[in-house]
Amino acid sequence: MPLMIHDTLAREKRVFTPRDPERVTLYVCGPTVYDYAHIGNARPPVVFDVLVRLLRRTYGADKVVYARNVTDVDDKINAKAAREGVPIGDVTARYEAAYLEDMARLNVSAPDIAPHVTDHIEPIVAQIAAIVEAGCAYAAEGHVLFDVSSYPNYGRLSGRNLDDMIAGARVEVAPYKKNAHDFVLWKPSKEGEPSWPSPWGAGRPGWHIECSAMIEQVLGLPIDIHGGGIDLVFPHHENEIAQGVCAHGHAHGEQAHGEYSRYWMHNGFLTVDAEKMSKSIGNVLLLHDLVQSMPGEVVRWALLSAHYRQPLDWNQGLLDQSRKNLDRLYGALHRAAAVTAIDDGPPEDFLKAIEDDLNTPGAMATLFALSSDIERGMTAGDLDAVAIAKGRLLAAADLLGVLQADPAAWLEGEVTDSLRTEVEALLEQRAAARAAKDWPEADRIRDRLNALDVVVMDGPQGATWRVKG
Repeated sequence: MPLMIHDTLAREKRVFTPRDPERVTLYVCGPTVYDYAHIGNARPPVVFDVLVRLLRRTYGADKVVYARNVTDVDDKINAKAAREGVPIGDVTARYEAAYLEDMARLNVSAPDIAPHVTDHIEPIVAQIAAIVEAGCAYAAEGHVLFDVSSYPNYGRLSGRNLDDMIAGARVEVAPYKKNAHDFVLWKPSKEGEPSWPSPWGAGRPGWHIECSAMIEQVLGLPIDIHGGGIDLVFPHHENEIAQGVCAHGHAHGEQAHGEYSRYWMHNGFLTVDAEKMSKSIGNVLLLHDLVQSMPGEVVRWALLSAHYRQPLDWNQGLLDQSRKNLDRLYGALHRAAAVTAIDDGPPEDFLKAIEDDLNTPGAMATLFALSSDIERGMTAGDLDAVAIAKGRLLAAADLLGVLQADPAAWLEGEVTDSLRTEVEALLEQRAAARAAKDWPEADRIRDRLNALDVVVMDGPQGATWRVKG
């Protein structure tokens, strides 16, 4: 079936048709690198990594251009650099490296292009100048602001009515603005902050214009797909569209939104134990900490366990179930380790699910069905069936970015040689005790394995094990 995408702007699923099948373009809003990413920040890169894998399979790896930006100048970055007494580049380099390391642990593929704001100041200034020349922005007291009243389609992506927004605006705190919802394209830098020259004075760009200018610079307009979290629909992506189309004189065109991005995709919110993440509550979970204490694939599986557009509640039960699910799949692969997989691609039911607006829960169900096929084939001694099922499982898992580890190593976990020796000896004794129906001895061995925090998984081909965690 063709790839279906739920387009936020159209508010419905649409068949995906790229502007040019020879160059499919995707842009996802990336990190602002002033601190470690929290678990909510990890959902977009994981979700859109699945999309990129699918697009590359469909159109060819060399036909897809995926850009994910890095915001490396920002109020929070400036504040942290000032507190530490270092240039902003020291802060951003440190946290960008940590972000990329954490993404690698989640098996997130690197983007083809990772544009940095500080490398694109010149095109940002040029786009602001074009917007001013088009009559959609104005300079005031060292600032340049976008005039939302100049763009009739403002609010269409988010479903907000501009007249209602203006009428309901609170008392204006910036007297140089024409309208309460006018937003900054350029602003003067404070003393000690990084700044760049511009026709309106030394300063730096506003947040929204950065993405608009970098998208045009590295991908060209219109792009095929723009992705990000649902929290970015307004005002960030709404403002992106306004800037991007007005810079080219399309402010009053009926198809103005399509002049910027052909499809818009947004993933749902992530909560922690049914509560919004908040520093005041103290429930902000840093991805950097999570991937130190558990395999990155567990985190990735958990992030994909709900449909990307739906809310996802992060809790210990979700992580435990994700680990069990992966253990089951790795267990099947381990028991079929001696069988060479036949690679004929993912099965049709898997593709049907994943091409239906990235239905990852449905796709995961196919993985379990394939693991059951492997188990049945091993029990029956039908190694041809096992080879086919194993190949399909690995091909499908590769599109989801899971089952990338060695099955034996996954099931054992990080263990010392002495623990491995002891566990293997206990399993042999356990097998002998069970064969002799010496249940008290089998129970004693089970208790010893529990004391070692070892989980034993029995299967048709024998027992496998892993360390709890």
